[in-house]
Amino acid sequence: MKTIALVAHDNKKKDIVEWCDFNKGTLSHYYLFATGTTGRQIIEKTGLQINLLKSGPYGGDMELGALIANKKLDILIFFWDPLESQPHDVDVKAVLRLAVLYNIPTACNRATADMIISSPLFNTEP
Repeated sequence: MKTIALVAHDNKKKDIVEWCDFNKGTLSHYYLFATGTTGRQIIEKTGLQINLLKSGPYGGDMELGALIANKKLDILIFFWDPLESQPHDVDVKAVLRLAVLYNIPTACNRATADMIISSPLFNTEP
């Protein structure tokens, strides 16, 4: 079963929660991780079973990076805010760098997340 990580910056949490709610039937068939605050909001709205990491600034980004480096993540859905400076920007960039390095399909916005989840390749083995 594929493992999917769900992450969003504060100004994008509403977007990822709405996206997860719309796609909860599909997402419910996968093993899900999310950073703390994002994950709790998704669980509250959708009822999806999600393994919670720490909040991003408190180490959740590092935990996510470890999942990628240990080849335990198949897809990264990370709705990041390009207009807001983040106090943990270095960690965010490290996660995105690792995702590229380990060839992890990564969606940074809803349009790309829609393309990934609707792709015929989505249901193939990693």
